[in-house]
Amino acid sequence: MTSPHGDRVRPFRPFRIDVPQADLDDLHARLDRTRWPDELPGVGWARGVPRGYLRELAEYWRHSYDWRAAEARLNEWPQFTTVVDGARLHFAHIRSPEPDATPLLVTHGWPGSIAEFLDVVGPLADPRAHGGDPADAFHVVVPSIPGFGLSGPTRDTGWEFRRVAAAFAVLMDRLGHRRFGVQGGDWGAAISRELGRTHPDRVIGVHLNLLPGAHATTEPTPQELAGLSPRERERTLASWRRHQEWTRERQGYADLQSTRPQTLAYALTDSPVGQLAWITEKFKEWTDSDERPEDAVDRDLLLTNVMLYWLTGTAGSSGRIYYERAHAGDGGTRPQPSTAPTALAVFPRDNFIPLRHLADRTDTVVRWTEFDRGGHFAAMEEPDLLVGDIRAFFRHLRTLGG
Repeated sequence: MTSPHGDRVRPFRPFRIDVPQADLDDLHARLDRTRWPDELPGVGWARGVPRGYLRELAEYWRHSYDWRAAEARLNEWPQFTTVVDGARLHFAHIRSPEPDATPLLVTHGWPGSIAEFLDVVGPLADPRAHGGDPADAFHVVVPSIPGFGLSGPTRDTGWEFRRVAAAFAVLMDRLGHRRFGVQGGDWGAAISRELGRTHPDRVIGVHLNLLPGAHATTEPTPQELAGLSPRERERTLASWRRHQEWTRERQGYADLQSTRPQTLAYALTDSPVGQLAWITEKFKEWTDSDERPEDAVDRDLLLTNVMLYWLTGTAGSSGRIYYERAHAGDGGTRPQPSTAPTALAVFPRDNFIPLRHLADRTDTVVRWTEFDRGGHFAAMEEPDLLVGDIRAFFRHLRTLGG
């Protein structure tokens, strides 16, 4: 395979998802033999995923969900693998029919996957076919993070987000995309932001639906609050309250994956219902949902995401990114300043409330959009809102000559 200019051979291998039937038969047999725990009456979601709900979801997974249909949909994307920094890297590369399209790297997080973007890639790559302006077209690159799904498992230590960002810069160079935009949420936000910070000459703009380090992690002082507008003061107090609630009630998964991911991996790799529960809980707690995750995310799409972890056995290797970040030894987790033009799309039911005055300390924020609905998995929950904001941001940068 050559670059668009035919200058040199690129080390890519075409890839197509083709799961052996034996793996699906094994999944079904394991689901049939599930050993269910007891449950206290009337506790709902407060102590984890309710047994009645999970049994219903597992039954649907076993008898109604169609992996082959999901596999065929994913295979509509041209996919490849390459080796970067010793890791096998899987990615989809969807070229726009518009010749002047902007290259755009979109990156998922945990417990997400490339399936997050199934409803946004088409409108991004071919806006003309989706009622949009062809000037807003993108050549879309969708990688699986090393250690996650089809890019996993990793075979050595050290794969925290900065190393991932460096690998993705190599990938974009191999694809012939010298200048490109980036987009991401969750770990994808950290990776995308790092790409913009370390490669400001190459990254046109950074679009995020989560901004690392932009929420209140310490109680705001009266002096800090006094210098803010009434609205930002209210948001700061709300951000601090949400952070306290997060630390008290919701951080356990991250603490476990930051300290003993290998121990957890045995349970999640052996039990499909265990893997299902571990991921489904986050889709309930982190989305704009009321009673169940399906209030926000299509059930089949949720299960496709779970399948990309189960079929690849990457519950453990995907969790390692938390361990590597916690043990990186680089003197702290506060983001280093970035000069890359940055946009933040704020969805109200995401995990943290971002604060503009904190964001402006470390990031060059040129667009800040607050929506009235949506949560952590923006591309799955509100694809139209996310696509519209990405288009508007890069359209703005084009008017500036970026």
